[in-house]
Amino acid sequence: MALSFPLPAFSTAAISSKLRVSTTRKSNPLRSHQRLTLITASSTRTDEATLAKNDLIELISGEERGVKTERNPSKRSKIIKAVDAMEVLGKGSVTTGLSLSATWRMLWTTEKEQLFIINNASLFGTQTGDVLQVIDVEKGVLNNVITFPPSGVFFVRSNIEVASPQRVNFRFTSAVLRGKDWEFPLPPFGQGWFESIYLDDDIRVAIDVRGDYLVVDRAPYSWRE
Repeated sequence: MALSFPLPAFSTAAISSKLRVSTTRKSNPLRSHQRLTLITASSTRTDEATLAKNDLIELISGEERGVKTERNPSKRSKIIKAVDAMEVLGKGSVTTGLSLSATWRMLWTTEKEQLFIINNASLFGTQTGDVLQVIDVEKGVLNNVITFPPSGVFFVRSNIEVASPQRVNFRFTSAVLRGKDWEFPLPPFGQGWFESIYLDDDIRVAIDVRGDYLVVDRAPYSWRE
């Protein structure tokens, strides 16, 4: 004889409703507002940085890395004003960490010695290629490099030391002028500091001990001796 044990009937909708009631937490309006405020502030800051960066890049484009700017005080003032805007955006940030390590390619500068070489390389039967700052924070080294394609290069080696969240001290240790099959060493000379007042994944803006400005981007290659 078969026995039958009737099971109580459960409503699927009722079970689902109970689960929702037991597992749903009440939202915290204050916490949600704080999150939204932080997201909005971050988005606004990113937008401001993008606009300021685009403005700076547009101003320095066509300036032959600063050669033309030397002859145009009005344009220089506009560029420096744009640099000042980048400094405001970079205020309080740490720019001397590992993100500083890179092969940086000069886009624009006010540094007269570099601009002289860029402008007058043709007098020596050559042309100036990329001008670079190659930084390795972990190893504490910096190379300032001026290339003369296809095989010429002048570079200055330096030791560096992080001095503050945005300042790096440097001391030149040696310099080399190198051609295809020759090399001429030069004695070390000079020391100083530079501050990276703005740094992101694309560009870096710096000012040095002499008050010169530098705008660089991350080169699409790594330079090595």
